[in-house]
Amino acid sequence: MNITINRENLLTPLQQVIGAVERRQTLPILGNVLLKSRSGNISLTATDLEIEMVSSVECSSPDDFQTTLPARKLLDICKALSDDADIEFGIEENKVSLKSGRSRFTLASLPAKDFPVLDDIVEQHSFSIKQADFKVLLDKTSFAMAQQDVRYYLNGILMEISDGKVKMVATDGHRLALSEISIDISLNDGKQIIIPRKAALELSRLLESSDSPANIILSQNHIRVETGKLVFTSKLIDGKFPDYNRVIPVDGNKILKVNRESLKRSMNRIAILSNEKYRGIRLTLAPGNLAIQANNPDQEEAEEELSVNYDEAEIEIGFNVTYLIDVLNVLASEDVDIKLKDANSSCIISDSEDSSSLYVVMPMRL
Repeated sequence: MNITINRENLLTPLQQVIGAVERRQTLPILGNVLLKSRSGNISLTATDLEIEMVSSVECSSPDDFQTTLPARKLLDICKALSDDADIEFGIEENKVSLKSGRSRFTLASLPAKDFPVLDDIVEQHSFSIKQADFKVLLDKTSFAMAQQDVRYYLNGILMEISDGKVKMVATDGHRLALSEISIDISLNDGKQIIIPRKAALELSRLLESSDSPANIILSQNHIRVETGKLVFTSKLIDGKFPDYNRVIPVDGNKILKVNRESLKRSMNRIAILSNEKYRGIRLTLAPGNLAIQANNPDQEEAEEELSVNYDEAEIEIGFNVTYLIDVLNVLASEDVDIKLKDANSSCIISDSEDSSSLYVVMPMRL
């Protein structure tokens, strides 16, 4: 059986679902993408058994069919063809031929019946949110997620849904990121879920910065996000996220206001000579002035001073410079506020003009 698909129509959904395909997998079929034609539509499905992505494209195929093909090889072929090319698929039992112009490819296929699909989910809650808003929540918090932490519940991002509000929280034990947004949702009892790290990063990649809706369906063990012709499903982390409110300092009485871009540039310069392993820098605050210092085992040093809005007592405190720069990268206002108590307490960083996000960074000893 032969069908023809425009290269561009195939490339877009293929690029959407490719994130679910692991480069190394124990099951060979997990390296494949499932192509299924039904009623003039072709759906492309990829999974790693934890997340599943399904994207669809219209096709004039008169027959229903299904097959699986090596996902990354198919993507590379589509990328290499000219923009306006048509691809003719010749589907046989254990191989698929691709023809485009004078190019010919033959790919090995695996049986579609062996392709694993996630179980149907039973909806418990559902709501709609603008894709841009959902993406902002993820982008402002996901950098603080842990990576391969033995506390498995930290290897993801907390999504808390309550009446009229959606909140995202991520922490790796050394820093915490929190962002929230008000939406039209009615939920009598709050709902907390933990989205795995890979799923959060893939959602951030897939969501558009637009007002088009993302329809979110929550079940006991899954989250499903539907945007246009893409359906994204992920298992949830089964665990209890720590009470984040307990680690947010409430007694910071020293407030520093500083230009965000100037502070970020200074820290990027000073970071060059920080210890490559611990990335520690020293901040010395005095009225109207901030001194930033770093040194490393090679006896190299860097120091820079900034004029700041600060009129409290002098304080000296150490931080991991990477953690501070990560926060400054996701904030958007011209100035940032940094609240401190003393050299042994965490600080809070936030936009001077926007209270919807805040960041907690623990100090380090130098």
